[in-house]
Amino acid sequence: MRLYSYVVRYDSGFAPNPFYGWCTLATCKPRIRQWAQVGDWIVGTGSDNQLVQRGRHLVYAMRVTEALTFNDYDVDPRFQLKKPYRQGSRKQSCGDNIYYRSAANTQWLQRDSFHSNADGTRRADHVKRDTGVNRVLASDQFAYYGGDGPRIPETLTAADGRPLCKEGIGYYVFDDLPFIAKVEAWVASLAGMGYQGPPFEWISLRD
Repeated sequence: MRLYSYVVRYDSGFAPNPFYGWCTLATCKPRIRQWAQVGDWIVGTGSDNQLVQRGRHLVYAMRVTEALTFNDYDVDPRFQLKKPYRQGSRKQSCGDNIYYRSAANTQWLQRDSFHSNADGTRRADHVKRDTGVNRVLASDQFAYYGGDGPRIPETLTAADGRPLCKEGIGYYVFDDLPFIAKVEAWVASLAGMGYQGPPFEWISLRD
């Protein structure tokens, strides 16, 4: 078992997407999507950016329970509501089920989404980065707190001295099982599992 930790710079409900009973990571973070296995934990923490100021706070924690290809994600009936509808509600607008192919080995198509151009057309740089790893991580065992997440205790530090919170770009990987167990216990001690609060960007829009 491993635990991956990174900073969620843009907490909009898109990556991760915590809606409809599943927390999914279908875009961004290609290396985590490539290497994380079923049973691993992924922890996203808030940004220290001056416009956010949520460093060292929990955004979400998910135990990976499935890994799918983009095509499998596209057709799976459980994830149809995660296809974006840009003229809909905020939740509908930030759907992450955006990549599919009309036939095997053809060009990846991209639904109008947060990773498209402003006019809804395919944005090549996002397509290249996202589909470079043909893998979607999904979890029905997660806690998503968005912009209202609790502060992460300083005691959550691995045996090698690294804290749970990664600062800046990149990510941490932990295989320290006693440390991972401590993180699991802390997450379980919080208010609840599943979707618990809105993304930071939704809160900032209200403000």
